[in-house]
Amino acid sequence: MYTGAAGQAGGEGAAAAAGEYWSEALKSFLDHIPVSSVSGAVQPSPSPALEIKLDGSVPEAIDSMCRSNVAGAVIIDDVRTSFGKFVDRDIGFVEFPSLVLWALEELDKLETGPGEKSSDFLPCLKKHPQIAETKIAWLAKSFLWEPFFPVRSHDTLFHAMLLFSKHLRINVVPVVELVNSSVIGFVTQNAVMELLLSSSGLEWLDKIADKALSEFSFANANKPVSVCSDQTLADALHILSKEKIGVAVVDRKTSCLIGSIQCSDLYLLLDDSSLFRNRKTLSAKEFIKLKSKDEDISTENSSSSDGQSVLTLRTAQMKTTDLPVTNRKSDTLKQAMEKLTASRSSCSFIVDEHGRVEGVVTARDIISVFSPPCMDSRIDGGTFFSAALEQTGCRVEHGQMIQNS
Repeated sequence: MYTGAAGQAGGEGAAAAAGEYWSEALKSFLDHIPVSSVSGAVQPSPSPALEIKLDGSVPEAIDSMCRSNVAGAVIIDDVRTSFGKFVDRDIGFVEFPSLVLWALEELDKLETGPGEKSSDFLPCLKKHPQIAETKIAWLAKSFLWEPFFPVRSHDTLFHAMLLFSKHLRINVVPVVELVNSSVIGFVTQNAVMELLLSSSGLEWLDKIADKALSEFSFANANKPVSVCSDQTLADALHILSKEKIGVAVVDRKTSCLIGSIQCSDLYLLLDDSSLFRNRKTLSAKEFIKLKSKDEDISTENSSSSDGQSVLTLRTAQMKTTDLPVTNRKSDTLKQAMEKLTASRSSCSFIVDEHGRVEGVVTARDIISVFSPPCMDSRIDGGTFFSAALEQTGCRVEHGQMIQNS
């Protein structure tokens, strides 16, 4: 009995030591890759970021992002203080889907009927003072935009992944040269996964990436949100505004997945005014069919420059099927990463052998597997981040980022 217990303890100790070794190898690797190595982190143009003024209106911001073909913009404030250049004018980052979904929710409160059939999206917003006069600054109260948490080009991938893993609503990390300099690029979650995949074959990465999805807690913890195919587009958009993860569209009879409606689809409401006008009568299934046709030509009117490519609103990604990205629980984490990066999607639905949705895995879930706090790491408040945090009204306390009261 004693020998068996000792042997078990020895085995557990060896396993723990091995786990610690691989975690340290991973941490060391990530902390030696400069952010500039990430695709899109350093762009050729002087300033690839679209800028939105803090006192600008929501419809103006939506219009500007749509015309510039970008999915997000830096929020700036005019700084007029004696500190001059030592005060950062970049104070936040806002995403196109957040503004569109907020506007749709406000419209539904104001329009209890079927809506105005003759108005396009932006003109309809401007008819309602409650929406037209709402400033970007006000939306901070609803957490519809994020504080400006940049990294410098010579900071490491470890820093960027730290931000993604600690802040559940940060999807894009701006890159700057210096603390108060202009944005020169962005780090996206898909770009981080692409870089990790380029390291495939390294033993420390494959030890994690070759595990089946069923071995990770998120495979069972993440409950997918769904609508039936005969429910309206407006129903799906309402759910999307609450969850911000892709909404699965399932057949009412079979419960099988037939498509999805995601934040990346929202530009279609502006490009095709009939989708917006008919959102309360158009079924989710009909929208999916129309979306698949529009995706083939969505980039023809794009005005995006190369410097904005990582935040392109309308993408020219190749579609091999009308179905959304899916995985089985038996698939490996690496297979999910490959599908997400190839499609530039933010989530993959986990389905069973019949095509019924069992769960969902997001890009953030995957990054968190390779990120702190899995490596028992803590935010270092003594470097560049402390300055950035102070400017956004936050501080580091016990290894956590918290907002000052």
